[in-house]
Amino acid sequence: MKYSNEFKFDDLQGLLRFGHGQLSETCFLLLNIVDANAAKQWLSNARVTSAIETTPRPQTALHIAFSVAGLRAIGLQEALIEGFSDEFITGMTGDESRSRRLGDIGVNAPAYWEWGGDSQQVPHVLLLLYAESDGIAAWRKQVEDTLFTAAFQLISQLPTQDMGKREPFGFADGISQPNIDWANRQSTDTHQRAEYSNWLAPGEIVLGYPNEYKQYTVRPLIDPQTDALAAVLPIAEDQPALKDFARNGSYLVLRQLDQDVPGFWQFLNKATDGAPEQLAAAMVGRQLNDAPLMPTGVEKIPGVPVDDQLNQFNYVGDPRGNVCPIGAHIRRANPRTGDLPAGVTGLWTRLIRILGFGLKHPNDDLVASSRFHRLLRRGRTYGPPLSPADASKPDALIAERGLQFICLVANISRQFEFVQNAWLVNSKFAGLQNERDPLLAHRNPLNDGNSTDRFQRPDPSGPVRETCHLPQFISVRGGAYFFMPGLSALKYLASLPSTGRGHSA
Repeated sequence: MKYSNEFKFDDLQGLLRFGHGQLSETCFLLLNIVDANAAKQWLSNARVTSAIETTPRPQTALHIAFSVAGLRAIGLQEALIEGFSDEFITGMTGDESRSRRLGDIGVNAPAYWEWGGDSQQVPHVLLLLYAESDGIAAWRKQVEDTLFTAAFQLISQLPTQDMGKREPFGFADGISQPNIDWANRQSTDTHQRAEYSNWLAPGEIVLGYPNEYKQYTVRPLIDPQTDALAAVLPIAEDQPALKDFARNGSYLVLRQLDQDVPGFWQFLNKATDGAPEQLAAAMVGRQLNDAPLMPTGVEKIPGVPVDDQLNQFNYVGDPRGNVCPIGAHIRRANPRTGDLPAGVTGLWTRLIRILGFGLKHPNDDLVASSRFHRLLRRGRTYGPPLSPADASKPDALIAERGLQFICLVANISRQFEFVQNAWLVNSKFAGLQNERDPLLAHRNPLNDGNSTDRFQRPDPSGPVRETCHLPQFISVRGGAYFFMPGLSALKYLASLPSTGRGHSA
């Protein structure tokens, strides 16, 4: 099938294309639908921000996403809901096995969450509001002025606070983001991309388009002969006789992550006798000045602008983790691997690598190709900023600080859940033993009783340096899976037939 190189952005919610970095104020609302008819009427008039680029840039933005319960509450047919992925339908806390794989055990267990957990209903709607400085209150009032209170019940307003481009521990956030290949410039053929590339097929983030496997993700499709309302929806590219409800939509993963900033810096301060910066950088994979531990500008990564020095690197030249520890957070979150281990120079070496021979290092083939597991992150921080120097003091101000982690994916299982389970929480990532992500993971022991509360830094001049008894620095306070529809799908939802009595079940 031949794909168009001209991507149409008018049906996408803008969050899929823009991070809204210029809109420093945010308001994230978790809502339940209390009157489906009023909700549909409100939705028909809502000024949801599209992905069309404008000059000047907008002063406000509005985005909306639905949980599976929310789609049911607004009246979407169950036959369509069954077309979504199992993990979306089941939910983030839908089974004990998923919680274990995500690391949601111990103090992270859904039973302790403030929202979305075992004892609370997953919210129907996530409403994301963005505005320029001092503009969020007026923007929220404008959004709520028509039918809002009749349609929705506010479950929670998630805390958000602008910390610039820093996350609460003090490190740069959001530097490593995939470049979406909207123009289909790069091949997605299997094993054709031996080296890491930062370009990503649109179908990895947006439903209804080919992904990195050159396939279309399974999604709800509608026969227009049986549903006249589907006329507002785009045609399914892979099945032109059908309409595509999910095209230009995306799954949105939301997790509220509480960060113990004083605990982090005070532990490192004690573990290093007052010189914590080097250990902190090793655990993160970047210095406090944003520079990655790996040298930049050496390996020329296809598709990455030359001036993007903070993101232009991979780990090919550091197989043992002597420069950037293998267990460092950014190395786990994105190992920057290609389809094949390093050293492919032609057809013969490619064949050898595909068959699993010719490895230069025993761990060369232990980590999956990164392009099949990338995430588009859109999170925002919360809580009062606290510098590393102030956080290291015994009397550091204790307050709620953290990250409203948001990522957009087309496949929750293969992308978000894989990264969380196989790379971040996994105690044997890339050949490591009994060691989880030093920032994000829990510290629960393994089933055999072995502890996982350590972090190792190889030293080419001597034995491995090991930091033991790491506390848990980040804990989960809530989370859920949502679907963020395209603008035409929002029109479809708004035009669904009246429920008669008006209120959701």
